[in-house]
Amino acid sequence: MIKSTDDNRPGIEKKLKVLIADDDLDLLDILAFTLRREGFEVIKAIDGKEALDKVFSDSPDLVVLDVAMPQVDGFEVCARLRANSSVPIIMLTARGQDADIVHGLELGADDYITKPYSPRELIARLRALARRSNNASGNQRIIAGPFQLDLQHMEVRYKGELIRLTKLQFELFRYMVMHQGEVLPTEDLMRNVWGYSVAADDSLVKTHIYYLRQRIEEDPAHPKHILTVPGVGYLFQP
Repeated sequence: MIKSTDDNRPGIEKKLKVLIADDDLDLLDILAFTLRREGFEVIKAIDGKEALDKVFSDSPDLVVLDVAMPQVDGFEVCARLRANSSVPIIMLTARGQDADIVHGLELGADDYITKPYSPRELIARLRALARRSNNASGNQRIIAGPFQLDLQHMEVRYKGELIRLTKLQFELFRYMVMHQGEVLPTEDLMRNVWGYSVAADDSLVKTHIYYLRQRIEEDPAHPKHILTVPGVGYLFQP
């Protein structure tokens, strides 16, 4: 049974601040111009060290990291950010580098885009990430069996013990809890959690489900709460 309390408060609309880190200066300038034209505030960094400095000095709402950067690469930046921040992160990877994609998601990235890509695709994914963050900001508590979800602070507790999740992991778990007992197709998760209206690589969902199980299951190899429905999707049960 799900119990929830909700305190509806009007949100304050503000310009989203995005940090983009890429050592390709031409691409960086094009992205910055396009994002500013779309109403984003843009912070630019040309290497990983500058990206880390600007994340902590400028507090962006969203971060875009190229994997291959000098000084400190995108993976290291992602890992350092995840040590003390839940800011949404998109990784930019070379096409066909599946190992880079998986590694980035393992480190806590929320999404990835393979190069070459359209700036419009990046904008769509940034807005989807922003919507997820906004949707999770209400003062609401959800109880499902041994789990308690605090949407205001984006916290999950299992039998009273705090479980640390990234923003994306939290939103994925929240959506599954709100639809407990329902078989959720992969396409449904992509649409309602990631915000994508078109088909995307289902490895994104599989990888996040895998790491979510590592956080919430007592025995991730034999999950009791997040179950796979072969050929269809996933099912949450308390």
